Amino acid sequence: MAVYVGDSRIGLDIRDADANVHFVSHAHSDHTGGVRKASSILCSDITKDLIETRIRYEVKAAEKPRGVEMLDSGHMLGSKQLYVEQDSGESLIYTGDYQMQRSPVAERIEVRHADTLIIDSTYPYPNIAFDDREEVMGSIQSYIKKKGEIGSILFGAYAMGKAQELIRICNDMGVSPLVDLNIEKMSKVYSKHGISLDYQVQDFPNGIGDGTFSNPVWIVSMHLMDRTRNAVSAVGRKVFTAVATGFAKMRRFNTDVQFALSDHADFAQAVEYIDLCNPRSIYTCGAGCDTFAKNLKAKGYNANPINRASNMSMLLENYV
Repeated sequence: MAVYVGDSRIGLDIRDADANVHFVSHAHSDHTGGVRKASSILCSDITKDLIETRIRYEVKAAEKPRGVEMLDSGHMLGSKQLYVEQDSGESLIYTGDYQMQRSPVAERIEVRHADTLIIDSTYPYPNIAFDDREEVMGSIQSYIKKKGEIGSILFGAYAMGKAQELIRICNDMGVSPLVDLNIEKMSKVYSKHGISLDYQVQDFPNGIGDGTFSNPVWIVSMHLMDRTRNAVSAVGRKVFTAVATGFAKMRRFNTDVQFALSDHADFAQAVEYIDLCNPRSIYTCGAGCDTFAKNLKAKGYNANPINRASNMSMLLENYV
């Protein structure tokens, strides 16, 4: 998926063999698969820093083509939307992953009018609605306070984005959680870019001992969850397991509790975004693009998925 801007073909969050510029909306691995092979990438300085920290590989920053801007998307620290305005005055926005509610560890989203909108489709169902983030964060803090009196709470989290939000939620109630080495590495980048986080570092599940049990909250990367839980159980410590993700609204996790704290917009928030953007044409992208387009059409929007070659070609021709 790509758009043309003058002489530049800009790939959008994927490896495009014909693109001379690759836009990377944010540093999560499902959006950076083509970074190593890309001649240059267009992204925020924070995203570049996070990518280089995660993959230990220096990436070359691209010059912004004329008429191109990057707008905050609210998804995670450094995440951006791509805004394109042609000489004719026609404009386009590609959202990447985005969020309408404010995260304490990310920039607030910027919504701007565009004639054409390419929008993420992570949550395409009208019946899935996220609760107010402040209420969800309050529920997490209440759970920590209650269970922390009788044991420890083990959160599984993505090392970049959700882990830092959980650290901040703990900090706001006076708790400095234990985190694994990978979360520490990413949290240092957050601190470098102005997000102050207070945490302690533990090599999970290695080195678990009596000294770790005085801390009520542990936050570990998802792949360490089972190993850490088993190590704690082996020494007889009571542990409560938890996750915080929007997918808690869609499926059951193998944890004691799950909190629907999402970094994405739900369907109602997507409609709010679309109404503010006020595009003539909407193209849905991502795994749920067909369902999202269908549900938007049912509400009267001019929406089509771009997982088909015909729609993609039509979109590109509009911006040559």
